[in-house]
This record gives sequence, structure tokens and C-alpha cells, in this order.
Amino acid sequence: MAFLWIALGGAIGAMGRYAISLIPIKTSFPLLTLLTNIVGAVAIGFIVGVVNSREDISPNTVLFWKTGVCGGFTTFSTFSLEALTMLENRSYFAGGLYIALSVSCCILGVFCGKKLQGV
Repeated sequence: MAFLWIALGGAIGAMGRYAISLIPIKTSFPLLTLLTNIVGAVAIGFIVGVVNSREDISPNTVLFWKTGVCGGFTTFSTFSLEALTMLENRSYFAGGLYIALSVSCCILGVFCGKKLQGV
């Protein structure tokens, strides 16, 4: 049942991401991607704040909003939450390493993926 809630939320999140991409802004700067990531980060922060302040929210509701909607909208929100949690827990080395590795390895991964198309 959890997978169904995640799938439903993911579909809504993905549609929201696509809707933002349709905003008619012409710029070489990836403004709409940045906007998507910021909105997703605010949304996951709000969801975690609500969940932490209440006990009557079902696990499926949390999966729907946090993993489904936010995950379908942007995984950058999850990365941001995990990095902030590590920093808040004073795991500065691990948090910094996670941030540095996530950004550098993912950029390298995109580079490698692009090179694989010629293989």
C-alpha cells in the first residue's frame, strides 16, 4: 500500500515540476530549475515541520507528501533535508562530505552518462 501512496504523490509532484517548466521565461540561466528546487526544499521543510509537531499523521500520508510529491517534484529537496539534518546534528564532516560528493559525483555522473551515448 505504501508504494501506491508514493506513486500517487510522485505523479502529482512530476506534473507540478512539468507545469513549472512551462512558464514562458527565456533565459540561459536555469531559473525554473532553481525555482523548482527552492519550492521543493520549502515544501519538504514544511512537511517535516508539520510531521514533527503532530502525532496524528499517518505514515502513508508522510510517504505521499514527502517521498511521493516532493520526490516527484525534485529530489534536491531530499538532498537538502538530509544535508541540513546532518549539519543540525553537528555531523559537520559527514554533512560537508555528503554535500561535496553529491554535487561533484552527480556532475561527473552526468558527464559520464553523456559520454556513454557514443559507446
